[in-house]
Amino acid sequence: MLKGIHPLLGPDLLHAIRTMGHGDHIVIADANFPSSFLGPKVIRADGVDAVSITEAVLAHMPLDTFVPQTAWRMEVVGDPTAVPEICVTFQDVVRELAGDFTVHAVERFAFYEMAKKAAYIVATTEFRLYGNIILKKGVVHPHEVFRV
Repeated sequence: MLKGIHPLLGPDLLHAIRTMGHGDHIVIADANFPSSFLGPKVIRADGVDAVSITEAVLAHMPLDTFVPQTAWRMEVVGDPTAVPEICVTFQDVVRELAGDFTVHAVERFAFYEMAKKAAYIVATTEFRLYGNIILKKGVVHPHEVFRV
């Protein structure tokens, strides 16, 4: 255990977000997501839901402010205007922890293509459908770095 580090960030996930650079993507995936077959390194978060992992990541990782879109969710197949409850929650978490960012809907296969290019995929045991989000890492500014 470390002071100031969200307790859901295990060593692998903490290492992942620490090694990611500005503009890199991380996927937080639900239990149905094809995490192991897309290519990026998979970090297991068994027993943890996607919203909690999103909160843990955003407690330490800023989102990109240099581009118009920095967070994406998967569109509902057959009903692209639908917004599942978990996606509303993702939006609330992003706004609360990262700022005034919109979580944009992306068609399912386009979402998979984005996920293939991510730095990491976090495989959760989120059972709510469409419990997937992609986040683009931003810049950590000098004043945000802890000084001893």
